[in-house]
Amino acid sequence: MKLFKNLLLICLMLLHNMVWAYGGGGSSSTKACAKPKFSEFAPAEKTEVKANAEFSFIASANTYPESIKVSIKDVPVTVNVADKNGTAFQVTGKLPSSIKDSYARISINAEGANKCKGTGGWLLKISQ
Repeated sequence: MKLFKNLLLICLMLLHNMVWAYGGGGSSSTKACAKPKFSEFAPAEKTEVKANAEFSFIASANTYPESIKVSIKDVPVTVNVADKNGTAFQVTGKLPSSIKDSYARISINAEGANKCKGTGGWLLKISQ
């Protein structure tokens, strides 16, 4: 009986060590999320511009260019995306002519590596 208890104890100790070998160190097995970043907004934040004016910004190199979506007051805006020598993307577009005499946020959504989502934007005053 004593031999059986000792054998059982050894088996449990081995099993315990095997479980810890596969522990919860998940950070080494998952890749970090590098969200797309946006900068160099033009025209500058809170500038007064006319309806249908052009705007531009830079999206970081880790941005998937086809995933860039821009909207102003929930109105989707068509944008042109140009590669800047592999270091970033230049994004340009025009404000909708339907938005006048109000403040409006240019909202940016895009996806990067590992399906990391990035958001950004800036506020403009749109005149007639």
